[in-house]
Amino acid sequence: MIKIENLTKRYGKSYALSGISFEIGKGEIVGFLGPNGAGKSTTMNILTGYLSFTDGSVTVDGLDMLDFPDEVKKKVGYLPEIPPVYPDMTVSEYLNFVYDLKSCKLNRKKHIEEIIEVTRLGDVKGRLISNLSKGYKQRVGIAQALVGNPPIIILDEPTVGLDPRQVVEIRNLIRTLGLDHTVILSTHILSEVQAVCDRVIIINKGKIAADKKTEEIAGAVEGGKRISAKITGPVKEVTSALKALQGVRSVDVGGQLDMDSTDYVIESENGVDIRKPLFSMIASRGWYLLGLETAGANLEDIFLALTEKTAETKSRKKHVKISANA
Repeated sequence: MIKIENLTKRYGKSYALSGISFEIGKGEIVGFLGPNGAGKSTTMNILTGYLSFTDGSVTVDGLDMLDFPDEVKKKVGYLPEIPPVYPDMTVSEYLNFVYDLKSCKLNRKKHIEEIIEVTRLGDVKGRLISNLSKGYKQRVGIAQALVGNPPIIILDEPTVGLDPRQVVEIRNLIRTLGLDHTVILSTHILSEVQAVCDRVIIINKGKIAADKKTEEIAGAVEGGKRISAKITGPVKEVTSALKALQGVRSVDVGGQLDMDSTDYVIESENGVDIRKPLFSMIASRGWYLLGLETAGANLEDIFLALTEKTAETKSRKKHVKISANA
């Protein structure tokens, strides 16, 4: 559906993008992650046709963006970080306005009604957008991206500033969109991607730092798998027994959850699943396992690991070069 090859964007001597390449298939929900200034929004703006690029190629549904710019734009629905809504219009008036703006050829009434149903805006379709909550304004922004039924939906930071309930609602909406569309979710929140995306692309300083399935991304960066276990029993004995398990790399002791259970974060070697031996060991000691879940890394941990890895590689190359010249 989307193919980007050696995409470069240069501003003078500075590079916002440095030859990135990736492909996104039909029906995928892909998280596009990175810190501020990493190149996320630049890539999104290029995909929507809003921004030109210096070098490389962008192909959408088999169409080259440079050769067929208008056709490509019709295939992409876009929600910027700040929803492009008109507060003095009602929801219905605004969607009809966008319908005309995009020169949509679908049955107007049926199409807009379907969009309102999918985005759950039926209760507020007659209200002024200025009077809506931020969560509903985000829904209106997503609704305008759906006008014309484009096969690709790009969402830039769709949950920023929302309360927890609104975040869950928008996540559910994104999952629904993924049933009929290819969705790209640009964000800097890893948990956001873990909740709804099939795949994660991480960009850092204009380059692709990682491109993995969602369940693999933490292990790919950290080199191992982390789980959080709530276990009863003496802390020193439990910690010692956990460290003795084959394949365990490290054990961190968290806070005591109640009178007799403690939270432990256990990191295993890459490719090692310790859940079964963990359960057997706990049962054999007469302890109890009250909870077990994946302890994913946060985005800061991931980028710190990537940065350190890059710095270490550069340092080794520099050392080899100096040694060779010595």
